[in-house]
Amino acid sequence: MNLQALNRRRLLALTGTAAAATLVGRLGFAADVLDAHAQHGAHAGPQASPVDFLQDTARWALPEPRKVRLAVNLNAVCLAPVTVADSQGFFKQHNLDVEFVNFGNSTEVLLESMATGKAEAAVGMALRWLKALEQGFDVQLTGGTHGGCLRLLAREGGPGDLSALKGSTIGVTDMASADKNFFSLMLKRHGVDPVRDITWRVYPVDLLGPALERGEIQAASGSDPMMYRVKQQPGMVELSSNLVEDYAKLSCCVIGVSGTLAREEQPVAAAISHAILQAHAWAAGHPEAVAELFLPKTVNSSKEELLAILREHTHAHYAVGDAFVKEIAVYARDLKQIEVLRPRTDPLEFAESIHANVFA
Repeated sequence: MNLQALNRRRLLALTGTAAAATLVGRLGFAADVLDAHAQHGAHAGPQASPVDFLQDTARWALPEPRKVRLAVNLNAVCLAPVTVADSQGFFKQHNLDVEFVNFGNSTEVLLESMATGKAEAAVGMALRWLKALEQGFDVQLTGGTHGGCLRLLAREGGPGDLSALKGSTIGVTDMASADKNFFSLMLKRHGVDPVRDITWRVYPVDLLGPALERGEIQAASGSDPMMYRVKQQPGMVELSSNLVEDYAKLSCCVIGVSGTLAREEQPVAAAISHAILQAHAWAAGHPEAVAELFLPKTVNSSKEELLAILREHTHAHYAVGDAFVKEIAVYARDLKQIEVLRPRTDPLEFAESIHANVFA
């Protein structure tokens, strides 16, 4: 493992005061929400840098081997760093014997598996988890792993931006999907009511492209790798992604652990969280290796396609502690505005209530 190979400038790019100031007026409660990597001093020692935090395996490794069941979508490209982590020894170096439990895209089943003890930890999309966590699943979030992987596509000559989608039909694969939630947030920001001004229509993922071509829908949203493939087709353009505006500096996917693990075995929760963060950081510096290792797990893909996708994701970004809480609070605030979370939910209090500060 060579974490020194990480681009330190990229890791620290979010710590500038100008980036933080951009959000002060908009968030009120989260002036330093983009300063994700400067926050580790509160959790890894007063002099610790982001690189030091990632390299400090010894501090977070368990004294004895521990079996852990990790629920994950083994075919999701954005989670490739996690599924290939064993090959680089990240889990072993933390004294973890990890068994992967593949729940595919079924987020509710994944969360229930943790709440009922069938898995101790999981990785998935924040915007798919938050409503379920508001409803009471006994799961705690420990950190954000990376950004990217959601896209909104249209045909050339069609709507040129988000505001032009008012009155349109958008294709999705699931009415509760992370991409539908995210692009609903973006539409709201650009003057389009996603509840009243948009018709959402569900399609199997492989039919979104054909539906766009036939004009049945004016836009389609989804996640990689399928949306990356659709984007490569002639006549397709990308209207938006979750790497735009201030969301470009937020985590897309998060680490969750069972409430029982967070309360009773915090060192185990910290070890698996730290190993997963290390794996993503390593992936940022070694996308070619990740693509090659992940290729056998994919269907109808190629190393070149995986590499292109991984290079667009922000695997060098991560957030823990207070910075992570404030990232989740941004999502919670905006999910309220599109009527996903309850009107009475306080964003910051909610984010704090579902967060386990395992690195404290």
